This record gives sequence, C-alpha cells and structure tokens, in this order.
Amino acid sequence: REGLSKYNKIFEFDFGILNSQCKMIMTSVSGHLLSMDFSSDFQKWNSCLPVELFEAQVRKFCTGTNIPIKLVVTAASKSTFLGGLGLKTLEREVRNCSVLIIWTDGDREGENIGYEIISVCTAVKPGIDIYRARFSEITYRSIMRACENLMRPDSLQSDAVDVRQELDLRIGAAFTRFQTLRLQRTFAAQLRDQLISYGSCQFPTLGFVVSRFKEIDAFISEDFYKIKVTLDTEDGVIDFNWKRHALCGVFIVRLFHRGACEVIHQICLESPLATVTSVNSKPKSKWRPLPLDTVEFEKLVSRKLKIGAKEAMKIAEKLYNQGFISYPRTETNQFPSSMNLKRLIEHQTESNEWGDFAKRLADRGPTPRSGKKTDNAHPPIHPIKYTDTLQGNEQRVYELVVRHFLACCSQDAEGSETIVEITIAGELFTVQGLIIIAKNYLEIYPYDRWADKALPTFTEGQQFHPTSISMAEGHTDPPPLLTESNLIDLMDKNGIGTDATHAEHIETIKARKYVAVQNGRFVPGELGIGLVEGYDSMGFEMSKPKLRADLEAEVLQEQILKYKEVFIRASAEATKLDNALSRYLVDESNPITDSRRDDPPSNTPSQRSTGNVFARPAVGNNYTSNRYPRNRSDIRGSNNVNRNGNSKSFHNHRSSNDQAGNEIVCNCGEGAILLTVKKEGPNSGRQFYKCSKRDSSSCNFFLWADERQHD
Repeated sequence: REGLSKYNKIFEFDFGILNSQCKMIMTSVSGHLLSMDFSSDFQKWNSCLPVELFEAQVRKFCTGTNIPIKLVVTAASKSTFLGGLGLKTLEREVRNCSVLIIWTDGDREGENIGYEIISVCTAVKPGIDIYRARFSEITYRSIMRACENLMRPDSLQSDAVDVRQELDLRIGAAFTRFQTLRLQRTFAAQLRDQLISYGSCQFPTLGFVVSRFKEIDAFISEDFYKIKVTLDTEDGVIDFNWKRHALCGVFIVRLFHRGACEVIHQICLESPLATVTSVNSKPKSKWRPLPLDTVEFEKLVSRKLKIGAKEAMKIAEKLYNQGFISYPRTETNQFPSSMNLKRLIEHQTESNEWGDFAKRLADRGPTPRSGKKTDNAHPPIHPIKYTDTLQGNEQRVYELVVRHFLACCSQDAEGSETIVEITIAGELFTVQGLIIIAKNYLEIYPYDRWADKALPTFTEGQQFHPTSISMAEGHTDPPPLLTESNLIDLMDKNGIGTDATHAEHIETIKARKYVAVQNGRFVPGELGIGLVEGYDSMGFEMSKPKLRADLEAEVLQEQILKYKEVFIRASAEATKLDNALSRYLVDESNPITDSRRDDPPSNTPSQRSTGNVFARPAVGNNYTSNRYPRNRSDIRGSNNVNRNGNSKSFHNHRSSNDQAGNEIVCNCGEGAILLTVKKEGPNSGRQFYKCSKRDSSSCNFFLWADERQHD
C-alpha cells in the first residue's frame, strides 16, 4: 500500500520471527532521515563571528522530502520488520507495533541511519523493543540467516558518525565563512560572488593536486647516458639493457656523467664480443583482478573508459535501479561463501560476446580471488542479470562490470619468462622474454595487457658479435600531473572521504574553481594554490591528509578545541592568506589596491609590508596563465627547466620598461618592475616601481616613478 511519501511504499505480510508468527510491516527511508545543522540563531552568515560556530548549538532535524516518511514504521500484532523507514509514515505506523527491526546497511552509515529511525519511533512509542538485522547481500539465505540471528543496534558505530558529522559541520562552516567573507572583501573585484568553501575532506583533496604540481614545478631535469646493445635475429631485433653492478647490490642502468659513459662505450667497441653468462627460465603468472569495490570501479572506469567518477556512479546507480548490477557503493572486495556465483555466471551465457567464456567458466566452476576488505554491508559489484538492450556509456559500464566479474572468477594468466644475461668487456647486459601459455582471464578482460616477447635460444657460454653497441642519451622527467584515477587512489590510501563521497569531493573542488582538468589531468587554479600556500605559510598543514585522519581517531571535544585553536591563529595571521593569494591573482599590468586603502603603499618601512597590491584571479574554467601547464610537453625536463632549477613553463617572466644601464634595482639587487595605479583616487595613473618577486622572499621595495633619482 502507499505511504505518505510516494517514494517509500509499505508492505504487509505474515512471517515467523522471534519464535512467533507475526504480522510484518516493512517500509524504507531514502538515505539519512535527519540532517545536522546549527540552531536558527547561528544559521545566517552575519548572525555571529565564525569562531563562535565551534561552540554553537547543533541539532538534528527532518526537512524536505523526508517529512512524509517520518510518519510510518511498522504495524504488527507482535513484531515489526522495518528496513530503512520514513518520517511521518514511521510515526503513524509504529504506534501499533511492539517490535522494531532495523534493516539498514551493515556499515557505520547504516547504523547511524538506523538510530535516526529509532529516535523518530521511540519519540512516539518509548517502550518499543528494538532489534538489528545484519546482512551483506539480498539473497534468501542471507535474509533468513539475519532473521535467525537478530541482535541489538550498536550505538558506538552510530555515535562515531554523529561525531564526524558535527566536526565536519563546525570546521567547514567556520572556515568557509571566515575565508569567504574576508577574501570577498579583500579581492572584491574578483571574488565578490565566489563561495570559497573549506571542508576537511575537500581541502586535502585539493592538497594532493597542489602537491603534485609543486613537485613538478620544483623538478630539475638531468641528462643521463647509457649503453644499448642490439642483436638482429630472424624473430626481430633483440634489445639488451645495460645493468651495471653498484654498491649494496643495487644495479645502475644509466650514468649522469657523459665522459664516464663515453669511456665505457669505447672499451666495449674495442672488445665487442658478447658472452652469454646466464639463461634462466621460470613460470610467470599475471593475477586476475580482485572483486570490484567502489574505489576500484571509479578508478577503472576513469582510466579505461575515460568516464568521470561522478558520471560513472550515476550510471552505475541507474543500472542498479534497473536490476542489471548489484549495489555500486561498497567497500567489499571479497565474495561471501554463501553467494551462488555459478548462477550469476550462467546468466551471462546468453551473450554473443562473452557467452562462450561464461559457459566454460560455469562448467569449470568459479574460483574468485578474495581481497581483504569488507564493509559487512554489500558484496562486491557484480552483474545481476544479462541484458543487451543498453546503449552508449551505460552499455560500456555494464560490460566492464560483467567482464571484471567473469575475470575475477576465472584463473590467473600463465606464462614462462626467460632472462638472458651477457657480458661485453666486463659490462653486464640483460634481456627478458615472455611466452604466454594460457591467457585464462585475459581472454575476457581487455583492460589488462600481457604480450608475448619471443627470444631466440641462448645457451650459457655462447658467444656472438652484437649488431650494434651504441651510446644513448636522455633526460629525467618529472612525475605526471594527477589523473582522476590517481586522485581517487590517493584519497582512498589516506582515508580522505569514503567510497561514496570521493567523486563528490572532486566535483566540489572543480566547481569552486580550485582546480581545472586539462587533457585529463588536474592542475591547481590560482585560487586553489593560493589558499594552500596561505595556510601553509601559517604553519598549518590543512591541505595534508593527517588532520583529516586525526578526526577519525580522536574524540569530539579534543578535535573541536584543536581546530578552534587553528582557526584563531589563522584569523590572527590572515594577511598571510591575502599575500599568498595576491601572488597568483595580481595582474601586474593592471594592479588593484586593497579596498581598505586609497593609494598604493608609500616607501616608508611601516607601510611597505602591508602587501596591498593584489591581482585578478583566473577563476574561469580555462586557465590561460603560463603559471599552469597546458599539456605534458609543457612540463618536460630539459626544455623547460634550466640548470639552476628555475622553471620556464610555470612562471610569468616580466621585463622592465627601463633600458639596460638605467634600471631601477630593488633591495634584492634585481630589476624592479614598473606598474601603474589603476584605482580611482588622487594617484590614479601614477607609475611606481616594486620588487619583481611574488613569493615570501619579496623585499617589499616601493618607489614612485616620478620621484626616482638620477645620477
């Protein structure tokens, strides 16, 4: 029958449970029933100082579409079977019930939702008996086992979620109001309408992007040299790699000194006879994938299908609602022993593409790998039934889920690896060959690569003259910018967010224009990198994952006090945030001044350090400043980094308007830059000189151009 919410129906049936025959009434809730927020006195941004939010009263309440759900729970002559309920519906139905059974997910979040249901129901019927059903899959055996082993809800699990929600609310609201209000005022022309949010997961996510960018920016490319040996055979060209012996058993494959490499190369040319010193063959396996959890699903779809995590989850949830795949939000990568995997495989035998493989697999029997993670709520992502009616990205995502499931239930690929070592004039060279004996899971899984590399037959002691012995050179490259798959992996390893929120946090920093995506890789925006550097300059590692990890490990009041102390110190040193952002937001050809002053600072010591020349931010979707690399070639080593380590592709280079020999030099001993006051006021149009450095090493030099002294 219909409930008060059109999305949450009510089901009634007779059922035997708790040693008696009962009338069961079951309904659902749509996620969290209650929301946490400040009391009305603190909800408006101008109602209090941001620091007061660390101690302001918070409460949980029901709003919006959840209100109709509130009224029902379960009506039964003796007990009630409830899974995930709704507000008004709960209040109405629970009045006639004697038992409440919570059937929400078995993880922390599910436990918290369960206690939200309990709070609604016990407010209407305080004495109701409450049980908790534990299950990890929606199968008959699992449901019956849960009914036979009912237990009490775990308040500690629920309390942990409440603590996290309260901390995220207080910390996020306080810092968001602080930095938004301050920076909108300080950079009024650029950030007037910009929400500059802070979140304890959002900021470390930004931090990963900024950290990788800075690592590339600081990278100094070095030229290296190595010796290559080739041998032409009937099967093709064999390339032997240099393998020099070094201290502590570490092998060197290249040298960074051209002269040394040239000497060794010449010695090899003078005695070019190669001798085979070792031939080793051994079995080699390529492991089939683990069962698919949400994090690996997001990474795999992003990397192989080039579909963003947010869009991938949207598609997966649609496929789940259509009954094609299992619930896509899971932290589990091991199948429970009770699951009938063979039946799921048999469903896929209808396919023209993978049906034959599925039939052979069903006949042999599934042998899935087992991971080490389980959320005790949902099994790994897997297909529920076969379909050939899907189109576009929905079909591609469904196919990936099916192929991954069949692959993880198959067997490892098997091969034979041969390693051959030779010496030339005392120098060691090696080559590896591979023969694939059985592809097994690779037959169905195109997302992994494992190729044959045939070698001719070599024997120990055999001698031959190589086709060529040459010296090659190259240069070291910085690590690449992060892809979405890389970012999700870092978030998962450092405990930032959950499988259900990774995509959300990434979308948030994109929406706030803290980062942009160029050629599939993340670059920090001027606003994002300025925020990170601003807080870093205060000595706070707010963009590092440790603070967020501590939220999960310490108690509520300790964390509130810790973050309140950080907030107070950050407020006191807020000019460091202004200065950090000004390095990236200032357009040197069109500077603007702090709205709290009419003129640029004079050249008096008391005013030179105020840092009131700021810049316009590139907060659009496309970043054109050469502060940000546009593609991989922009960050290659030798073309962009000189031997002093100064990046040529990341920084704006400005030249003085003065002629050589008549240059204004700042206190750093470098040429000052000439700027013009654009702000309306008594000095509008007046030119002045300032230090060309944008970072903390600036000497704050200032000189009006019309007051310069000539020799």
